[in-house]
Amino acid sequence: MLLEHRGRQPVVPESAYVAPSAVLCGAVVLGEGSRVLHGAVLTAENGEVRLGVNSVVMENALVRGRADHPALIGDSVLVGPHAHVNGATVEDEVFIATGASLFPGSVAGAGAELRINSVLHVNSHLAPGTVLPIGWIAAGNPAQLFSPDRHDDLWQVQRDLDFPGTVYGVPRGTPMSEIMSRQSEYYGAHTSDRQLPTPE
Repeated sequence: MLLEHRGRQPVVPESAYVAPSAVLCGAVVLGEGSRVLHGAVLTAENGEVRLGVNSVVMENALVRGRADHPALIGDSVLVGPHAHVNGATVEDEVFIATGASLFPGSVAGAGAELRINSVLHVNSHLAPGTVLPIGWIAAGNPAQLFSPDRHDDLWQVQRDLDFPGTVYGVPRGTPMSEIMSRQSEYYGAHTSDRQLPTPE
């Protein structure tokens, strides 16, 4: 499904494929030979989504572009099933496995591998060619790698990355009622989306 959002429409070259149950919303630009499989969502809330040449977004993955953090995915990238790429830059030939998450302001360097259920935290830069193991977290610039049992060590790096400011535009400690009121208004912009005809 192709949706116009805030006057912007997806751009899909003839050589690309978008599954009938996938959604492209707003300023989404697909590269030549790219593939978006069933259930995947590429949504340009108020910032672009760009998918490079011969890149594949697999089933039920989410790619979200934001005003301050467009989602920029390079050439020959695999975004695995149920992966979450939110306002991140993904350089060429990166492998993003099932369930991996990349948060706003993060950068996955060329040839990096983010394995199953791994996390690249906000404003963190994973060096080219780095392997982020299954379930591990990368945080910082340059990113340090943390196993899931090292929460206290991770927090020493993570707290200065400003997750609430980067993702929600609020200082740490802002009540959830205020955050969610803002989020409700933000996502309410989709009420005026317009479905576009399916290309022949």
